[in-house]
Amino acid sequence: MENIVEFKVTGKYALFTDPLTKIGGEKFSYQIPTYEALKGILSSVYWKPTIIWVIDKVRVMKQIKTQTRSAKPIKYSGGNDLSIYTYLSDVEYQVQAHFEWNTHRKDLEKDRNENKHYFVAKRMIERGGRRDVFLGTRECQGYVEPCKFNSGEGFYDKYEEIPFGLMFHGFDYPDEFGKNEFHARFWQPNMVKGVIEFVLPEKCTKRKLVRQMPATQLQTSGTEEAGLLEGYSEGSV
Repeated sequence: MENIVEFKVTGKYALFTDPLTKIGGEKFSYQIPTYEALKGILSSVYWKPTIIWVIDKVRVMKQIKTQTRSAKPIKYSGGNDLSIYTYLSDVEYQVQAHFEWNTHRKDLEKDRNENKHYFVAKRMIERGGRRDVFLGTRECQGYVEPCKFNSGEGFYDKYEEIPFGLMFHGFDYPDEFGKNEFHARFWQPNMVKGVIEFVLPEKCTKRKLVRQMPATQLQTSGTEEAGLLEGYSEGSV
């Protein structure tokens, strides 16, 4: 399938939260975006249950900088608390990705039209996405536009290799992996000359079961009708 898309995402702030800092309230961002965060950005640009977005690689264009900001998160016992969040500031990334068919959705086989999904996705990238884009969390607004991967000069182009240790990769959702289980995946990324190549979700060897969870099935009124409705909604945007 020739369905590769490339785009640039920028923002004033980003917060790709390290899970170790989520419970304590003092959230701290990873230095680089996670696979799941980039998949979420692309899903905000364009998504249908027929397809699964796969992030191939990301290029870090600007120097990694952090900035602390005060926050008032809601406490579990009620009321608000004072916390310090550490964000990435002035971020810019180039992303390359492609989509694959969600083989667990047999009811949407008629909607597996590669050209339709590819060209709609490209149009949505040109328009900045269908929904609001967030860089890790809702208060970090992102902006998407088309670009050619590896175009332009990046801050880390001359850095041979930078390891980042064990990091969160993404989630295994039941409707995408065919099991009634919700897992978190972890991996150890290396950035070479500013580019991080992601391993496929199934290649991640470190996983943690979060909870048992049944797959969500969207209701359709028949395979052919579902395919027609999908095509109508895409073409009318």
